[in-house]
Amino acid sequence: MVKPLTFKGDKKTSSKKRKRDDAESSRTKGPNEQSVSKEESNVGDDTWVAVDSPSDISGPVIFILPTSPPSLLSSDAAGSIFNLKAENIIEGNPKTVEPDDVRQVWIASRVAGREEFSFKSSHGKYLSSDKYGLLSAMREAVGLEEGWAVQDADTPSRYVLRTGRSTFLAARDDIKGKTEIRADGAEKDDHQSAIIVRMQARFKPRLQVAKTEKAYEKISWRELEELVGRKLNDDEVRTLKKARRHGGFHEALLDVKVRGKHDKFA
Repeated sequence: MVKPLTFKGDKKTSSKKRKRDDAESSRTKGPNEQSVSKEESNVGDDTWVAVDSPSDISGPVIFILPTSPPSLLSSDAAGSIFNLKAENIIEGNPKTVEPDDVRQVWIASRVAGREEFSFKSSHGKYLSSDKYGLLSAMREAVGLEEGWAVQDADTPSRYVLRTGRSTFLAARDDIKGKTEIRADGAEKDDHQSAIIVRMQARFKPRLQVAKTEKAYEKISWRELEELVGRKLNDDEVRTLKKARRHGGFHEALLDVKVRGKHDKFA
């Protein structure tokens, strides 16, 4: 399996720091509380997932072209656009593709004031289509030719990339088996325009919300005792944690506080 790619600006964490962080985490756990594994706490950070809607698109993305076998839209330091065969793929299913070369990865950003995206290559240049539909990645700034609208294709779970001239990016195989990638005469409903878009999970808005909610659900024994203002027994902690997960936490917290006052004066 190909290791997850790293990008410029990613923070590197040494094994010593990870061990130290894990040790500190274990010391802050309350009694009877299970520790959360490192794998669970980092779930989704470097994995690649499907884009469910154009509004999801942000950060590193890959474009799986409708070629046989599946390949990815790629760019080199000279700004040339080409396809690279998908090597990191499960049983030939294009929906499982992950990048194995930084040339396959593009950084997606919203274009200010426009309903379009820009896609920056690993070399810092933007994907562009000229008036003839020829593609390149040689410009360091975003103009009209570097804006791309991402729209649903007629094929489920696939998208089309539309230029500002209302042409669509397409991958065509010629009679010699070579793939030509252009944005000139293809139609929106053309199979050659239907592209799978995948992105890093940590940038997906819905997963970010889910991760935040999951973090909220977790609370230590010590934190609960601080909120209540006294020592808690197993049943009280279990009740409060359940309410934290399923709702009604503040009501349950108030009940435990009131019960404690009654017990104190009984």
